[in-house]
Amino acid sequence: MRVLIGTTNPAKIREHRALLGDLPIELVTLDQVGTPPEVEENGPTFAENALIKARAYAAWSGLATLADDGGLAIDALNGEPGVRSKRWIDGRESSDEQLIAYTLERLRGLPIGQRGAAMKIAVALVTPSPGPWPSSARQRGHEIVGEGEIRGYVPVEASPRRDPGFPFRSVFKVAGLDKYYLDLTPEEHERFNHRRQAVEPIRAFLSG
Repeated sequence: MRVLIGTTNPAKIREHRALLGDLPIELVTLDQVGTPPEVEENGPTFAENALIKARAYAAWSGLATLADDGGLAIDALNGEPGVRSKRWIDGRESSDEQLIAYTLERLRGLPIGQRGAAMKIAVALVTPSPGPWPSSARQRGHEIVGEGEIRGYVPVEASPRRDPGFPFRSVFKVAGLDKYYLDLTPEEHERFNHRRQAVEPIRAFLSG
């Protein structure tokens, strides 16, 4: 079974390969299939955005398609940046460094106790069905969505380390560990990997 990874983000591709590479499937990327359509991520939640992308790329490619959406939700900012993560600053696409700096600036002066946040992610798998798709989304072949979350807080300073494509990992410390997400040991990362949490129902489906 061929499964399309519906993203051009190399970091996301790497993580999905690590989490699903042991299954009896062939993981392929967008550039291996062709020139993908532009997809507008205009859903109100991470889960809806993940489904929007997975549905669009599945319809375009004819392949079972995996897509995700996620980001940082800061308590003191009413859940911002949330689904606006990449376009948080004035509604435009921003670089990792710009987003890191903007996050710290928005929380400047707040004590640690008021800097609570969560790293959230939703992963969707959509398998296309033959023939015209009906208007009801839930009838479009199989649609599976998994979600994951890690609670923590935004420290006063960013980590000096970077994970390209994941800017908020440099401004997030995991609750109970007082460690930057980027500094987790492999064992700790297994315990707190929100992408792994979200992929679990998809792994179960693909394994069956």
